[in-house]
Order: sequence, then C-alpha cells, then structure tokens
Amino acid sequence: MATEPRWDRTLAAKEIPSRTASFAGALHNVTDARLVAEEFLHELSSVSPPSAPEHWDDILLVVTELAANAVQYAPGPFELRLRRTFDGVHVVLHDTNTTPPAPRPFHPSRGGGGIGWHLIHTLCDQVSVVPNDHGKDIHVFLPW
Repeated sequence: MATEPRWDRTLAAKEIPSRTASFAGALHNVTDARLVAEEFLHELSSVSPPSAPEHWDDILLVVTELAANAVQYAPGPFELRLRRTFDGVHVVLHDTNTTPPAPRPFHPSRGGGGIGWHLIHTLCDQVSVVPNDHGKDIHVFLPW
C-alpha cells in the first residue's frame, strides 16, 4: 500500500488558511493591511512553509503596494482577501475606484512613484483586474 506524499497529508490534516479584512481607506491602513498579510503568512507557514524565503517578502510587498494604491487612487474603504492555493497565494484587493490601474512612467531621479504596478506584475504569476459597479477587484497570484 502506497503512502500519501507528506505535503498531501499536511494540507489534508489542517484547513488551508484564508483571511479577509476590511479597512476604512486611511493612510495607516496600508500598514494595517501589511500586518494582516503577515499574520496570514505566519499561520500559513505553520501548515505549509514557503518553497523559497523570498516568497514571504514578495507577498508582503505586493499587499503593501495594492493597499497604498487603493488609499491613493480610490476614495473610501478597501477590502483585502488572502487565501492559499495549491501552489501559491491568491490575493484580492477590492477598492471603490472602477478605473483599472495602468502603468505610469517610472523616473527614479524625479521621484513621484510609478513603480508599484510594475513591481506587482513582476512579482506575481498572474494579475487580473475585474471592474464592477462598486469599484474593482484586483486578483494576483504569487508563488509560495
């Protein structure tokens, strides 16, 4: 009789964690969203450690960028959802702006931002934006 691979037993033995948090949309909520993501990753790593150490930091950076963009470009509240997928982490950020994000030129010598959306696309396996009547959902998938 063949035994299951260890990772199958681990994931089957414990519920794969997920997390949802809502924020008012204030500047300090960028930090709050990052802290929620960090708590989620601590819980996740106890069930399934990341396949590479940089995945942890990449997820935190992407969550921070998404939250900062929501605070800067969308009036009002935003919601953050994180869940484990078979081979990674699915992050959804819902904000109240119906306009899809677009890359802006990045000029390091002049400042003014413009690198966040490029970073998100570089670090994520998949990025999609789903507009709706009340804003949009930005879905990103990252390796874990």
